[in-house]
Amino acid sequence: MLKILIVDDEVLERKALTKMINSSFGNVTVIGEAPNGRKAIEMAREHKPDIIFMDIKMPGIDGVQAVKEIKKSDPGIRIIMVSAFNTFEYAKEVMQQGVKEYILKPSRKQDIFDSLIRVSSEIIEERKQIEEQKSLKENLERAVSIAQKEWVSSLILNQVQDITFDEWSQLLGVEITSGYIMFLSLLPPEKDDFQLNDKQNWYRWLKNFFKSDFKNQEVLMGPMTETQVPVLFLCKQTPETVHFKTLAQGAIDHLLAQFQKSHINAELRIGVGLLYSHGHELNKSYHEAVSALNQLLKTPNRKYIFASKQGAAEIPTASDVREVEKKLLDAVRQGDLNQVMFIFDSFSAKLAGNDGLKAPMVKKSFDELFILISRMLHDLGIHYEKSLAIKESKDTSDMFDMSKSHLLSVVQHIQVWRNSHAKGMLHKAKEYIENHYVDSITLEQVADYVELSPFYLSKLFKDRFGMTFIDYVTEIRIKQAKIEMVDASKSLKEICYSVGYKDPNYFSRVFKKQTGLSPTEFRRETVS
Repeated sequence: MLKILIVDDEVLERKALTKMINSSFGNVTVIGEAPNGRKAIEMAREHKPDIIFMDIKMPGIDGVQAVKEIKKSDPGIRIIMVSAFNTFEYAKEVMQQGVKEYILKPSRKQDIFDSLIRVSSEIIEERKQIEEQKSLKENLERAVSIAQKEWVSSLILNQVQDITFDEWSQLLGVEITSGYIMFLSLLPPEKDDFQLNDKQNWYRWLKNFFKSDFKNQEVLMGPMTETQVPVLFLCKQTPETVHFKTLAQGAIDHLLAQFQKSHINAELRIGVGLLYSHGHELNKSYHEAVSALNQLLKTPNRKYIFASKQGAAEIPTASDVREVEKKLLDAVRQGDLNQVMFIFDSFSAKLAGNDGLKAPMVKKSFDELFILISRMLHDLGIHYEKSLAIKESKDTSDMFDMSKSHLLSVVQHIQVWRNSHAKGMLHKAKEYIENHYVDSITLEQVADYVELSPFYLSKLFKDRFGMTFIDYVTEIRIKQAKIEMVDASKSLKEICYSVGYKDPNYFSRVFKKQTGLSPTEFRRETVS
């Protein structure tokens, strides 16, 4: 709806024009009338009309002066000049202010309509173009964000071997000479205290932070795994070691200070890998950052740590190995590729950092791991023919890469198998929700029941049903609430509690959002 302001010192002229426009056009409305130029300026600032019909000859501030003042504060307002004076000087002066429409008094109805249609069409077309540009920009930003995640993921998986910083410079449009990885971990107050929405909000906050506060640096965020995010910092010149730490320290201090102001109920921990001047070496920085973070999480009160050139000093104990194997097997079983790669890389970084760890020990660890995975696949009824016979190598990194590649293949096979069984799993999940919607049900509870990762279950819901897990639970609850409202003996508060809500006010807001009516209005229309 376009807003119109009528300006004329003749009250009958104003009233006639207002009535004519309001009765003949459905997409415009007259939001006010002004008797002189001074009042027109005030009303334009207050109401921000889209179009102004402006009389030229008025006492005090005339139409030409008023147009000049209005255009100063809002150049986008369209002006249609109305005057009894057909002089070139008047027309010339208003044209200099960007006025394109000029109607002579007494005005024919058709002239007014034609002028209004032209100006309205121009505004609508301009807004359409702005909206299209905005949509295009948002889509482009979304595509760039996805590409950045994939880019960082490729580094993490060591799939970027041949790209140089010169090529990165061409892609990004700035000269890149070096880079390093920060690995961020968010620690909730209590274990498993973070819901999916909390994680998404944290990731969104982090994304906005780097976008707004690091405009002079190239910062690429990787995908979030649980509550951990790798962040790639690309430097425009190679700093000395001391200068690099100062640069990174400044980024960390600013991040921690802003995080403190965000009121996110959690602690932030940061591991920082070393700086490298070759693109293919950034995978090392990632492993160093992971290793540094693992060391940091065992140290109370410290919030960040820089990786040392010597790497980790401790050899993993048998207990460490068993704990990693347990986590890794669970992530493999769920087909959670991001979590599998994170756990594997964390453990590999710890192994790789120990010069005293011999190749036979590394081979033995991986052989035992894949025997356990093979047994698990058999127990799940998943047929997988490929096997891995790790060849002992003096260069343990070859064994790491070989094991990682095989592990990646196993997880992808499990994902295919799970997709083929997704229908049955979703049916099982829906049954669980329908039987437990009265409780404080969570995505994690349902995911645990059907033996899927919360992320994967959420993705399945969205792909198969076109709605999120929360939307489905809400739909079930509101559907049951509608049924119960037929019973006039039940109060709305009772119904609220009986369908799983603890706050009647919140229940009322959700109900109205879903149905378009408040619970009271719905009951009145349905029961009466």
